[in-house]
Amino acid sequence: MPEILVLYYSRGGSVARLARQIARGVGEVDGMSARLRTVPPVAAVTQQAAPPVPEDGAPYVDRQDLADCSGLILGSPTRFGNMAAPVKHFIDGLGAEWASGTLVGKPAAVFTSTATQHGGQESTLLSMQVPLLHHGCVIVGIPFTEPQLSSTRTGGTPYGASHVAGGEDDPQPSEEEAALARALGRRVADIARRLEAR
Repeated sequence: MPEILVLYYSRGGSVARLARQIARGVGEVDGMSARLRTVPPVAAVTQQAAPPVPEDGAPYVDRQDLADCSGLILGSPTRFGNMAAPVKHFIDGLGAEWASGTLVGKPAAVFTSTATQHGGQESTLLSMQVPLLHHGCVIVGIPFTEPQLSSTRTGGTPYGASHVAGGEDDPQPSEEEAALARALGRRVADIARRLEAR
């Protein structure tokens, strides 16, 4: 069964919960399933190697996951209007995949979470799309035919799914944020299915 790789880094749980909503949306498309993976954390000073398997949540991504997937949905918390260092570190190490065209022609989308309403969601989503374009991905967003995009008062953008965690760092997406995340998952899965049928 074709799979969409839902790949993310999450520190407070918000991005992980958004990833699960996206995976639900992928699974709503006949013949498609989601593969949840995460990237390991990085630190300025390494005291010990990260364990090969995280203590909880999704397994760490493997390069084979990129080769196997029919589409990619990439998520990161916002760090000053940009993706978090672990996601950037992972992407920066994909030179071999770029050279061999591993992701060329595959649909890709992005998602994020911020603490504040104006914490850089859209700039983070756009910055995450740039390396995907270099890899030859077909960028997928959320069209305004999704009614929640016009009614949301928290997260959700045409550039990708998003969540506003607020000052209390609430990881639970609002109903509209969750609906838009599922819509993004469905959209990428549907486009991937159509491309696979060609």
